[in-house]
Amino acid sequence: MREIRRVGLVANPDKPEAGPLLRRAVELTTASGREFIAEARAAQMADLSVQRCKGVRELAAQCDLIIVLGGDGTMLGVGRTLAGMNVPLLGINIGGLGFLTAASAAQMEEALAAIWRNEFEFDDRALIRADGSACDSPFDQLALNDFVISRGAASRLITLEVLVDGEALTRYRADGLVVCTPTGSTAYSLAAGGAVVSPNAQALTITPVCPHTLSNRSVIVNMESIIEVKNLSERLEVFLSADGQVQLPLATGDVVRIRRAGETIRLVRLRDSSFFKTLRNKLNWSGSSL
Repeated sequence: MREIRRVGLVANPDKPEAGPLLRRAVELTTASGREFIAEARAAQMADLSVQRCKGVRELAAQCDLIIVLGGDGTMLGVGRTLAGMNVPLLGINIGGLGFLTAASAAQMEEALAAIWRNEFEFDDRALIRADGSACDSPFDQLALNDFVISRGAASRLITLEVLVDGEALTRYRADGLVVCTPTGSTAYSLAAGGAVVSPNAQALTITPVCPHTLSNRSVIVNMESIIEVKNLSERLEVFLSADGQVQLPLATGDVVRIRRAGETIRLVRLRDSSFFKTLRNKLNWSGSSL
């Protein structure tokens, strides 16, 4: 039995609908005999008279479970912040598709009841790390979904040279390039034509965005590989983004090294759910009634 005594609450402050859900989560947690602590912004938006923590990492250090109210963007931000801490995250979706969340807002009470009954599993998800120099400034970033190298406002193709474990893969002329984890395979990579990858697969996916050469397709490599991307574009704005939330400008000749990170995050999965069931439901695939 995994004993959960203290629950942390985090919410997207830009989602006003999170307020009533936060208050209901407090009621359900209290009724179960457990304690709770709220991240300061969540407590403020729901007007909660509870113990507060200013930062998410401080909150996680005191809790056995964190309930995250938001969509995949909120989960990505919290996940990167808590990388390596191994506190389980229960995502309640009040956003879009919600591939990283465990339940919808309407299912929150049912989900928490299952948690109190210990009817859940842990999904440990790997992160990836990118380092290098961006316009003469060193950087080191983590991502749960993906790193994307893309053009700026100009409608011109950028040129990127890619090596895998020191061996040349190809030189892309495209709108951009996505390097994603299995977790991120259902995000931008999927929209760009990449494969859906099961979360337990040990693989990274390299997907060009609108490549000029039609034979360019996604390439799947071992998750222990080191991917190097060199920006060969001249007189064009090129950016590196982590999970679509952290953006850095790249100069001509800058090299980005992407590899598996040592850190992971831990997601809560309810026992009646699975990755393939989520795919069928979220993407409206035939067979969703199975």
